[in-house]
Amino acid sequence: MSTPTIRIGTRGSQLALWQANHIAAQLRAHGHTVEIEIIRTSGDRLQDPAFAAVAAAEGLSPNGTGIFIKEIEDALAAGKIDLAVHSLKDLPTEISPHFTLAAVPPRADARDAFVCENFWGLHMLPFGSSIGTTSPRRRAMLLALRPDLEFVELRGNIDTRLRKWESGECTALVLASAGLDRLERTEHIHQRFSFDEITPAPGQGALALETRSPQHPLDTEDPTRDPAILAAVRALNCADAEYAVTAERVVLRALGSGCQLPLGAFCHRVDDQHHLHAMVVSLDGEQAAHILHKAPLHTPAEELGSLVADELIARGAMELLNQPLTTSH
Repeated sequence: MSTPTIRIGTRGSQLALWQANHIAAQLRAHGHTVEIEIIRTSGDRLQDPAFAAVAAAEGLSPNGTGIFIKEIEDALAAGKIDLAVHSLKDLPTEISPHFTLAAVPPRADARDAFVCENFWGLHMLPFGSSIGTTSPRRRAMLLALRPDLEFVELRGNIDTRLRKWESGECTALVLASAGLDRLERTEHIHQRFSFDEITPAPGQGALALETRSPQHPLDTEDPTRDPAILAAVRALNCADAEYAVTAERVVLRALGSGCQLPLGAFCHRVDDQHHLHAMVVSLDGEQAAHILHKAPLHTPAEELGSLVADELIARGAMELLNQPLTTSH
């Protein structure tokens, strides 16, 4: 069965294009013909201050679940593209039955990185220094390490945030290592946080390759098209990465989903075990529930994720997630 031209849909940021071209190169190496189509999403438009004001008035969050993928999934459903390449942490934990997570390629460095020029680690920052981040997870976990820190909301892609930092809007940045590595912008990374210091967002560092579901194929004259594309994409899957992000996303789903939660989860294989780190921190950084659960390799990912979610809940994670921010931070 020959594979038709695979049309990839992606956002237009430098990082998104790097990711799409990276996957395109792998598919071409397997003998497939690939095209890339850039699609502007709601999340991209939210970088415009005027649009952000409208979104705020309507109760939308600029970091809300799914805003970086909606238009891409619309194009996938309409048959305008065949494959969506996402940063996996942008993908909601519940996927429409019209789509499937066809593959998770090998994962990049999932850790968060400390970006600064004059200070070589978080502990070296002067009292009351400012960190640029929009992530409640990073803010809460940074406050747990340094309660004196202040925060500046910096929106935009990696280059935009780096440019704002270089112009003096904040003392340092905390960004995902994976994006900086992929764009070769690592010159000012002076620290990569351990999983116990700042636990990554579920799925951080991983890519999600999303196609139409086998149960909802495109209604065309060629019934072999979608199965052929699914098989081609599935060949790029990494079993260890797929297991890890599945376990992490189970934790996220059990505790409420969404990227506005001060919650981290990271799973990796260590010798003959799976290690799943998970942390929930109150928004003021003063209280935390942190778990490292080790499980045999034969443990199903869903089971491991559920066990860790139950442990977090037993340690008061839901109360921490529902605790309002009461400090000046």
